[in-house]
Amino acid sequence: MPTDRRPVVLFDLFGVIARHQHPGALEKMAALCGTSPDAFSAAYWAHRPPYDAGRHTASVYWTDVLHTLFRDADADTIEELRLTDIDSWSRVDNSMVTYVQTLRERARVALLSNIPADHADAFLAAQPWLHDLDDIAFSGKIGAAKPDPAAFRHCVIALHAAPADFLFVDDREENVRAAQAAGMNGHVFDGQEELAAVIDTWLPTVGRQANRS
Repeated sequence: MPTDRRPVVLFDLFGVIARHQHPGALEKMAALCGTSPDAFSAAYWAHRPPYDAGRHTASVYWTDVLHTLFRDADADTIEELRLTDIDSWSRVDNSMVTYVQTLRERARVALLSNIPADHADAFLAAQPWLHDLDDIAFSGKIGAAKPDPAAFRHCVIALHAAPADFLFVDDREENVRAAQAAGMNGHVFDGQEELAAVIDTWLPTVGRQANRS
Protein backbone atom coordinates (compact mmCIF):
# COMPACT_ATOMS: atom_id res chain seq x y z
CA MET A 1 0.00 0.00 0.00
CA PRO A 2 1.49 3.41 -0.95
CA THR A 3 2.42 5.77 1.84
CA ASP A 4 0.02 8.69 2.35
CA ARG A 5 2.09 11.80 1.59
CA ARG A 6 -0.70 14.35 1.98
CA PRO A 7 -0.07 17.33 4.28
CA VAL A 8 -1.03 17.05 7.94
CA VAL A 9 -3.29 19.30 9.97
CA LEU A 10 -2.21 18.68 13.56
CA PHE A 11 -4.80 19.78 16.11
CA ASP A 12 -4.60 20.61 19.76
CA LEU A 13 -7.59 19.20 21.64
CA PHE A 14 -8.75 21.43 24.49
CA GLY A 15 -9.75 24.91 23.43
CA VAL A 16 -9.93 23.83 19.79
CA ILE A 17 -11.91 20.61 19.29
CA ALA A 18 -12.83 20.05 22.92
CA ARG A 19 -14.03 22.58 25.45
CA HIS A 20 -11.85 23.94 28.19
CA GLN A 21 -12.45 22.71 31.72
CA HIS A 22 -16.06 22.94 32.85
CA PRO A 23 -16.75 26.19 34.77
CA GLY A 24 -16.95 25.52 38.49
CA ALA A 25 -14.96 22.27 38.30
CA LEU A 26 -12.03 23.56 40.34
CA GLU A 27 -14.40 24.91 42.98
CA LYS A 28 -16.13 21.53 43.17
CA MET A 29 -12.83 19.72 43.66
CA ALA A 30 -11.69 22.32 46.18
CA ALA A 31 -14.84 21.59 48.19
CA LEU A 32 -14.02 17.87 48.13
CA CYS A 33 -10.66 18.77 49.68
CA GLY A 34 -12.15 21.19 52.19
CA THR A 35 -9.97 24.05 50.98
CA SER A 36 -10.35 27.37 49.17
CA PRO A 37 -10.62 27.46 45.37
CA ASP A 38 -7.51 29.63 45.12
CA ALA A 39 -5.38 27.28 47.20
CA PHE A 40 -6.70 24.26 45.33
CA SER A 41 -6.13 25.83 41.91
CA ALA A 42 -2.53 26.70 42.80
CA ALA A 43 -1.78 23.13 43.91
CA TYR A 44 -3.72 21.59 41.00
CA TRP A 45 -1.71 23.43 38.35
CA ALA A 46 1.65 23.39 40.13
CA HIS A 47 1.81 19.59 40.05
CA ARG A 48 0.22 19.17 36.62
CA PRO A 49 3.23 19.16 34.22
CA PRO A 50 4.70 15.74 35.16
CA TYR A 51 1.19 14.25 35.25
CA ASP A 52 0.45 15.61 31.77
CA ALA A 53 3.79 14.32 30.49
CA GLY A 54 3.25 10.79 31.78
CA ARG A 55 5.98 10.96 34.40
CA HIS A 56 3.53 10.76 37.33
CA THR A 57 0.52 8.51 37.73
CA ALA A 58 -2.85 9.85 38.82
CA SER A 59 -2.22 8.51 42.32
CA VAL A 60 1.11 10.33 42.63
CA TYR A 61 -0.35 13.53 41.19
CA TRP A 62 -3.32 13.66 43.54
CA THR A 63 -1.19 12.66 46.53
CA ASP A 64 1.09 15.61 45.76
CA VAL A 65 -1.88 17.97 45.43
CA LEU A 66 -3.46 16.81 48.68
CA HIS A 67 -0.21 16.95 50.63
CA THR A 68 0.40 20.49 49.35
CA LEU A 69 -3.01 21.36 50.80
CA PHE A 70 -2.16 19.58 54.08
CA ARG A 71 -4.86 16.97 53.47
CA ASP A 72 -4.74 13.19 53.84
CA ALA A 73 -4.30 11.37 50.53
CA ASP A 74 -6.62 8.42 51.11
CA ALA A 75 -7.57 6.21 48.16
CA ASP A 76 -11.28 7.13 48.17
CA THR A 77 -10.58 10.87 48.04
CA ILE A 78 -8.01 10.41 45.28
CA GLU A 79 -10.44 8.40 43.17
CA GLU A 80 -13.28 10.89 43.66
CA LEU A 81 -10.99 13.75 42.65
CA ARG A 82 -9.63 11.80 39.68
CA LEU A 83 -13.08 11.01 38.29
CA THR A 84 -14.35 14.54 38.89
CA ASP A 85 -11.32 15.91 37.10
CA ILE A 86 -11.77 13.62 34.10
CA ASP A 87 -15.44 14.59 33.82
CA SER A 88 -14.54 18.27 33.91
CA TRP A 89 -12.53 17.90 30.69
CA SER A 90 -15.01 15.70 28.81
CA ARG A 91 -16.96 18.17 26.63
CA VAL A 92 -16.39 18.59 22.90
CA ASP A 93 -17.40 21.21 20.34
CA ASN A 94 -19.59 19.12 18.03
CA SER A 95 -19.23 21.60 15.18
CA MET A 96 -15.45 21.29 15.32
CA VAL A 97 -15.65 17.50 15.52
CA THR A 98 -17.69 17.51 12.30
CA TYR A 99 -15.25 19.89 10.62
CA VAL A 100 -12.25 17.76 11.59
CA GLN A 101 -13.94 14.66 10.21
CA THR A 102 -14.75 16.30 6.85
CA LEU A 103 -11.22 17.71 6.60
CA ARG A 104 -9.85 14.18 6.33
CA GLU A 105 -11.03 14.10 2.71
CA ARG A 106 -8.38 16.72 1.89
CA ALA A 107 -5.51 16.12 4.32
CA ARG A 108 -4.22 13.83 6.98
CA VAL A 109 -5.56 14.86 10.38
CA ALA A 110 -3.79 14.20 13.66
CA LEU A 111 -4.01 15.24 17.28
CA LEU A 112 -1.41 16.44 19.78
CA SER A 113 -2.83 17.14 23.22
CA ASN A 114 -1.49 17.70 26.71
CA ILE A 115 -3.57 15.22 28.66
CA PRO A 116 -2.73 12.65 31.38
CA ALA A 117 -2.81 9.00 30.40
CA ASP A 118 -5.93 8.12 32.40
CA HIS A 119 -7.78 11.14 30.97
CA ALA A 120 -6.70 10.03 27.49
CA ASP A 121 -8.12 6.55 28.02
CA ALA A 122 -11.47 8.01 29.12
CA PHE A 123 -11.57 10.43 26.20
CA LEU A 124 -10.81 7.68 23.69
CA ALA A 125 -13.59 5.53 25.12
CA ALA A 126 -16.14 8.36 25.02
CA GLN A 127 -15.19 9.80 21.60
CA PRO A 128 -14.94 6.98 19.02
CA TRP A 129 -14.31 9.45 16.14
CA LEU A 130 -10.78 9.88 17.49
CA HIS A 131 -9.90 6.39 16.29
CA ASP A 132 -10.45 7.50 12.67
CA LEU A 133 -7.68 10.11 12.81
CA ASP A 134 -4.33 9.45 11.18
CA ASP A 135 -2.45 9.73 14.47
CA ILE A 136 -3.25 10.54 18.10
CA ALA A 137 -0.47 11.83 20.33
CA PHE A 138 -1.51 12.27 23.96
CA SER A 139 1.24 13.69 26.14
CA GLY A 140 0.61 11.22 28.94
CA LYS A 141 1.10 8.37 26.47
CA ILE A 142 4.12 9.67 24.52
CA GLY A 143 6.05 11.03 27.50
CA ALA A 144 6.33 14.62 26.24
CA ALA A 145 4.03 17.62 26.60
CA LYS A 146 3.83 20.81 24.56
CA PRO A 147 5.75 23.04 24.21
CA ASP A 148 8.56 20.46 24.57
CA PRO A 149 10.08 19.98 21.08
CA ALA A 150 9.99 16.22 21.70
CA ALA A 151 6.20 16.29 21.41
CA PHE A 152 6.38 17.73 17.90
CA ARG A 153 9.20 15.39 16.88
CA HIS A 154 7.04 12.46 17.93
CA CYS A 155 4.33 13.54 15.47
CA VAL A 156 6.80 14.05 12.63
CA ILE A 157 8.21 10.56 13.11
CA ALA A 158 4.83 8.89 13.63
CA LEU A 159 3.43 10.31 10.40
CA HIS A 160 6.61 9.80 8.33
CA ALA A 161 6.50 13.43 7.29
CA ALA A 162 8.67 16.53 7.21
CA PRO A 163 7.94 19.34 9.68
CA ALA A 164 7.00 21.64 6.77
CA ASP A 165 4.18 19.21 5.89
CA PHE A 166 2.35 20.17 9.10
CA LEU A 167 -0.05 22.94 10.02
CA PHE A 168 -0.31 22.93 13.81
CA VAL A 169 -3.45 24.46 15.34
CA ASP A 170 -3.55 25.40 19.03
CA ASP A 171 -5.27 28.07 21.09
CA ARG A 172 -2.06 28.82 23.03
CA GLU A 173 0.44 31.04 21.28
CA GLU A 174 3.42 29.57 23.14
CA ASN A 175 2.62 26.13 21.74
CA VAL A 176 2.23 27.47 18.21
CA ARG A 177 5.58 29.26 18.50
CA ALA A 178 7.19 26.00 19.67
CA ALA A 179 5.75 24.16 16.66
CA GLN A 180 7.08 26.84 14.34
CA ALA A 181 10.51 26.58 15.99
CA ALA A 182 10.36 22.85 15.18
CA GLY A 183 9.80 23.69 11.50
CA MET A 184 6.01 23.36 11.34
CA ASN A 185 3.51 25.89 10.11
CA GLY A 186 1.32 27.23 12.91
CA HIS A 187 -2.02 28.90 13.54
CA VAL A 188 -3.37 30.28 16.81
CA PHE A 189 -6.98 29.11 16.95
CA ASP A 190 -9.58 31.85 17.29
CA GLY A 191 -12.66 30.20 15.85
CA GLN A 192 -13.69 27.68 13.23
CA GLU A 193 -14.49 30.15 10.45
CA GLU A 194 -11.07 31.78 10.59
CA LEU A 195 -9.37 28.39 10.83
CA ALA A 196 -11.22 27.07 7.76
CA ALA A 197 -10.04 30.07 5.74
CA VAL A 198 -6.43 29.51 6.85
CA ILE A 199 -6.58 25.81 5.95
CA ASP A 200 -8.24 26.52 2.59
CA THR A 201 -5.31 28.81 1.75
CA TRP A 202 -2.58 26.57 3.17
CA LEU A 203 -3.54 23.23 1.63
CA PRO A 204 -3.15 24.29 -2.04
CA THR A 205 0.12 26.04 -1.19
CA VAL A 206 1.71 23.05 0.53
CA GLY A 207 0.38 20.80 -2.23
CA ARG A 208 2.17 22.86 -4.91
CA GLN A 209 5.40 22.75 -2.91
CA ALA A 210 5.17 18.94 -2.65
CA ASN A 211 4.62 18.62 -6.40
CA ARG A 212 7.76 20.67 -7.13
CA SER A 213 9.97 18.59 -4.82
